[in-house]
Amino acid sequence: MFVLVEMTDTVRIPPWQFERKLNESIAEELNKKLANKVVYNVGLCICLYDITKLEDSYIFPGDGASHTKVHFRYVVFHPFLDEILVGEIKSCSQDGVHVSIGFFDDIVIPPESLQQPAKFDEAEQVWVWEYETEEGAHDLYMDIGEEIRFRVVDETFVDTSPTGPSSAEASTSNATEEVQKKEAPYTLVGSISEPGLGLLSWWTNS
Repeated sequence: MFVLVEMTDTVRIPPWQFERKLNESIAEELNKKLANKVVYNVGLCICLYDITKLEDSYIFPGDGASHTKVHFRYVVFHPFLDEILVGEIKSCSQDGVHVSIGFFDDIVIPPESLQQPAKFDEAEQVWVWEYETEEGAHDLYMDIGEEIRFRVVDETFVDTSPTGPSSAEASTSNATEEVQKKEAPYTLVGSISEPGLGLLSWWTNS
């Protein structure tokens, strides 16, 4: 679930922090810059693990701050494919079941990856597994707030860094649509279409 990623960055330390230890100031600046941020194709940054190397610091003309190239390792949330995770159902929609693991909410289990046969209950706004038994079908509801075990089957990174207008023809209406269609920078796709996966309450009793 969590990995250590080696990174390099140039950290700017303002003059009023010169009285502090350099490592402390750099650690604070790195966490301020990266913590709870998604790095494209890397994952969700959690916190600084350690600083492995500090290169020489420089002060440039017109700027009293010091600039130091830093080599460091960062704790990153980036589950590997086929990893089993446990989360909580946040909401359900026609697009599938949306899951949260507390600090990360952009997890979706699409309809085709649910236990089959499944149907969406429009009245309750939840997905239902129509579990077949000898006595007939039983509806098992995937209620909001229930704990769910799922397998990570895919991931999607979206580059959300700011870009300039693509052409002079870009209109205000198009810009408004882009704001409304704001995508999550990092999304996990899950699956519960195998025995043992799904709501924890389904598998507690034999």
